[in-house]
Amino acid sequence: MAKITFFGAARQVTGSCYLIETEDHRLLLECGMRQGEDEQEHEAGSGETFPPFDPHSIDAVILSHAHLDHTGMTPLLVRKGYRGPIYMTATTCQLLPIMHRDSAFLLMRDVEWMNKRRQRAGKPPLEPPYTLQDVERELALCEGLRYGEKRTILPGVALRYRDAGHILGSGIVELWFDRRKLVFSGDLGNSHSPLLEDPEAIEKADILLMESTYGDRNHRSHEETMREFREALDQAVDEGGNVLIPAFAVGRTQDILYHLGEMFQEGRLKQNQVFLDSPMGTSVSEVYEKNLHLFNEDNPRFRKKMTHTWEQWLPVLRFTRETEESMALNRIESGAIIIAGSGMCTGGRIRHHLKHNLWKRKTHVLIVGYQAFGTLGRKLVDGARHVRILGQEIAVNAKIHTLGGFSAHAGQDQLLSWARHFHKPHPRLFLVHGEPESMQVLQKRLADDLHWEAVMPEEGESFGI
Repeated sequence: MAKITFFGAARQVTGSCYLIETEDHRLLLECGMRQGEDEQEHEAGSGETFPPFDPHSIDAVILSHAHLDHTGMTPLLVRKGYRGPIYMTATTCQLLPIMHRDSAFLLMRDVEWMNKRRQRAGKPPLEPPYTLQDVERELALCEGLRYGEKRTILPGVALRYRDAGHILGSGIVELWFDRRKLVFSGDLGNSHSPLLEDPEAIEKADILLMESTYGDRNHRSHEETMREFREALDQAVDEGGNVLIPAFAVGRTQDILYHLGEMFQEGRLKQNQVFLDSPMGTSVSEVYEKNLHLFNEDNPRFRKKMTHTWEQWLPVLRFTRETEESMALNRIESGAIIIAGSGMCTGGRIRHHLKHNLWKRKTHVLIVGYQAFGTLGRKLVDGARHVRILGQEIAVNAKIHTLGGFSAHAGQDQLLSWARHFHKPHPRLFLVHGEPESMQVLQKRLADDLHWEAVMPEEGESFGI
């Protein structure tokens, strides 16, 4: 009998990693990085290092999409000896080099800074989990599949991706082995996404792994979210301040650019300067420009205006790649919107902008994505009056706006709607990628509404499938 072991995103949101063992093969589904409190709890635990299995024993790696909490440890897997194929969608193949090269650079820089402190304290130096060389070896192993293409990846094992609607290139994984079919939802998209298609419906499976990030609640309506978005932007102009938007480089940044462009086209955008202060976000936006064919058909005006570049859609947009350009933004006193990573404020240029602007009462910070426990973004959402940024204590006087309707994840009703498409008898269901409270609420609704039992695996727990 085949077996699945849940090594990550089990009663947690980040660090997705599931090992599937059949009689003949060992498959790794996702290889994600832990972030926020998930990372802190893991580091404070047993001291077990990743991976908790022999990389040489893995026959194939399957990734659902490019976000680091699903892919960020793949270079370490390669560093530890993995040399097999790494499967993903064709568009994820375009995004992964951007994501992982940036991640390796940041990891190496952070370790360099830590080692300076360790040297002064007389402690031995640390090594980064992986380097740019490991990323290049990883990228050489990547193979992309088109949506709907069914491919035999090992004897008796077939793989197909369906559109998950979460970010560009995100996939629902369909995996056939031992005359059984496993479906992994990946991260399911919000049906209010302005650019991407809704998640594809799937009707048949024997085993289902379903995300539960927002299993305990629905998002605000699109109309209400856009009203709050416009009001926050207008308030910043009226008060003579700037707007800071921490945004994930893949997906959220492009959605925000779309909405700002729509406001500009309608003559409703009062700010005369919009900056995308994220080299990675800029590179990802260029990938979006090359894949307009994957966008939904709901925005004919957008397709007509944006024939080549984002600036055609949003003429007041400027990209700031160089460090000096980024630093200069903090000298702008008013009338600017600055979009910068990271989305949870755990790194990147947004920390510098927050350090220089959080203490100003006329500053407005728009939180437009999920904030994991333990991150700086979560502290701002939870109302912290002081935060520590880059070694300094900073007063939080800025106005913090939380706009949940921009989430790229499906809300509770959307998750249930997607699950309803599966034929009875229902597949065996495992809930993953969610905090325990969120999972429990979704588990109850699945039982009450669909008469469907769902298992909430613990980290490290194995099940025969």
